[in-house]
Amino acid sequence: MATQPASQASLLLQKQLKDLCKHPVDGFSAGLVVEENIFEWSVTIIGPPDTLYEGGFFNAVMSFPEDYPNNPPTVRFTSEMWHPNVYPDGKVCISILHPPGDDPNGYELATERWNPVHTVESIVLSIISMLSSPNDESPANVEAAKEWRDNRDEFKKKVGRNVRKSQEML
Repeated sequence: MATQPASQASLLLQKQLKDLCKHPVDGFSAGLVVEENIFEWSVTIIGPPDTLYEGGFFNAVMSFPEDYPNNPPTVRFTSEMWHPNVYPDGKVCISILHPPGDDPNGYELATERWNPVHTVESIVLSIISMLSSPNDESPANVEAAKEWRDNRDEFKKKVGRNVRKSQEML
C-alpha cells in the first residue's frame, strides 16, 4: 500500500499533541491510544475540584474524523461515568461536539455547535466544565438527569462510587 501524504487533519493533530506535551494543561492528560494512529487519542480527565467528581481519574477516547477540524471528534468515556450529559455507553453529549451548522432539533444555536477553531484542549476543558455543571435540559442520560433533579443524594452516591472505582484503576 502506498503511503498517503500526511493529511491536513493529521498534521493539525500532531501539532496539537506536541503543544500539549510541551505545555500540559491542568486537569487532564492526553496521548495517542496507539503510536501509529493520530486519529485516536486517550484522555484522562481529573475530576475537577469542588465538584462531585473531585479526585476521580476518568479515561476517555477521542476519535477524530478524517476531515477534522471541519467536523468534531467523538468523545467516549471508558471509565464508568454517571452524568446527565454522558450517554450510558460513555459517549459525551455537549454542544461543541455536535456537527457544525443549525441544530435540526432547534435546541442549540449554530454558534454553540462545533467550530473548527476548537482544539483538543478546548474540547477537554468544555468536558471538564460539563462535569462541574450538568445540563439537565436536554440530557443524554435521562435516568442520571432525573436523579440529578429529584434525588441529589442518590446521584452523589453513584458518582462517589465511580470516583472510588476510577482511583482503584490507577
